[in-house]
Amino acid sequence: MSEAAQSSMVDQPSPREVRARIVVGYSPRPEGQAALKRALSEAKLRAAALVVVNTSPDADTDLAEQLATSGISYEIRTTANTQDSAEELIRTAETTEADFIVIGLRRRSPVGKLLLGSNAQRVLLDAACPVLAVKAEPDAV
Repeated sequence: MSEAAQSSMVDQPSPREVRARIVVGYSPRPEGQAALKRALSEAKLRAAALVVVNTSPDADTDLAEQLATSGISYEIRTTANTQDSAEELIRTAETTEADFIVIGLRRRSPVGKLLLGSNAQRVLLDAACPVLAVKAEPDAV
């Protein structure tokens, strides 16, 4: 784990043994909420633990509460370096031996794609494990 990251682990009782680990990229934006929602569904389906990489630790206070009420074993890792969130997701997936990564996507203009690059694209292309990319609801702000 990088020096800029912090981690906290919370184990929730589970009727089945945790066999899988899912890494999810989280931010309070609609795409981050969509990724978390899908990761929670996948974790329940697979009896998996979540490792949440929170790129906006100061912006969202509901994350821990939302995870605690889910009944899923989870760990929250925060990172101060929001410029390299793709690298943090990839590194976390490798160090935790994740089964897959869940990321949220947002719509971008062609110019935005050209000038700004894409964290999602970096994760999709560079991750050693499968990546599940989900879109935010069209009407989400």
